[in-house]
Amino acid sequence: MNDQRKTVYLYTDGACSGNPGPGGWGAVLQYGSARKELSGGEPSTTNNRMELTAAIRGLQALREPCHVVLTSDSRYLVDAVEKGWLASWQRRGWKRGKNEPVLNVDLWQELLPLLELHEVEFVWVKGHAGHPENELCDRMAVAQWEKFKAR
Repeated sequence: MNDQRKTVYLYTDGACSGNPGPGGWGAVLQYGSARKELSGGEPSTTNNRMELTAAIRGLQALREPCHVVLTSDSRYLVDAVEKGWLASWQRRGWKRGKNEPVLNVDLWQELLPLLELHEVEFVWVKGHAGHPENELCDRMAVAQWEKFKAR
């Protein structure tokens, strides 16, 4: 790890009402006492897309390369990176086992350069288990998809 980089804590979550259905994402960036909350949503999406979008938008919000501790309750996101699935999918032309296409390729391709720019350390937490920032991100994500359900 490059000691010159700031260590930023990024907490993310995605939520969906139906899968697919209206979806939302939330992200909290923490650096020292500075804190930034981000959220957004889409009228028709999936939970996994919202999980990936939360991570992407959080990383994009950083103004310089950082060491990022990204905490998520998404096994899809954390395992894809930590277990090497993402690298394997890319090497195989975005194919999974049995030559099946990888889902959400557009978002994985958006995430890849951010993972190269920042030193990202992934931490998985159990969702809905009382982790304060994860719970906040979940509330922000749900508030976003509720905007689409109200229409």
